[in-house]
Amino acid sequence: MTTAPDRAPLTATMRERVVDAAVALTTEVGWAQVTMARIADRVGVSRQTVYNEVGTKPGLAEAMILHELDRFLGVVNVAFDDAPTDLVGAIRGATRGVLELAQDNPLLHAVVSATHGADTELLPLLTTHAESLLAAAKIVIKDRIEPYALALDDEHLEAAIDMVVRVVLSHVMQPSASPADTSDDIAWIAARVLRP
Repeated sequence: MTTAPDRAPLTATMRERVVDAAVALTTEVGWAQVTMARIADRVGVSRQTVYNEVGTKPGLAEAMILHELDRFLGVVNVAFDDAPTDLVGAIRGATRGVLELAQDNPLLHAVVSATHGADTELLPLLTTHAESLLAAAKIVIKDRIEPYALALDDEHLEAAIDMVVRVVLSHVMQPSASPADTSDDIAWIAARVLRP
C-alpha cells in the first residue's frame, strides 16, 4: 500500500501509529520535547494507551530505532532479491537504496544532528543501540550472501561483511558523494574482497 510520507497506512497497528507519531514529533520539536502526552494527542488516544504500546520513553526510542532499521533492511532485501546471481550488483543496489533512503530520512537527520550537539538527549539513541543495530544488519547481510558461491572461509566472510556494513553506515551518517557514486565505490571494493 502506498501512502503519503507523513501519513501512516490505513491498516497501521496502534503501535505503528504511536511510533510514527513519535518520529514525526522528534523531527519537528526534538527528542527532548517528545512526551507520551504529546504522542497521545497526535494519535488521538489516551496517554495510557501510548504507555501500553511502548512502555517508557526509552522503550519508545527503541521502537523508533527498530522501525527505521526495518525500513532500511527492507531496502537491502529488495536489492538482493533483484540480483539473485550477481552479489556485487546486489551490494551496489542495497548500498544505493540505503543511502537514498537515508538522504530523506528525518529521524536519521535528527539523530545525526544530535551527534553535532543539536539535541544531546538523542545521543543515547545512537550509542545505546549502535552495537545491536550493527549486529542485526550483519546478520541480514550474511543470510543474504549465503546463497552466492564464495570461496571465503567463515572468518574472512565475517570480516568482509563487517567491512561493507561499517563503510555503508559511515556514509549514511556522513555522506561524501552521491548515493550512486558511493554505491559504485563500495561495490568496487566488495568485488575485490569477495571474489578470490
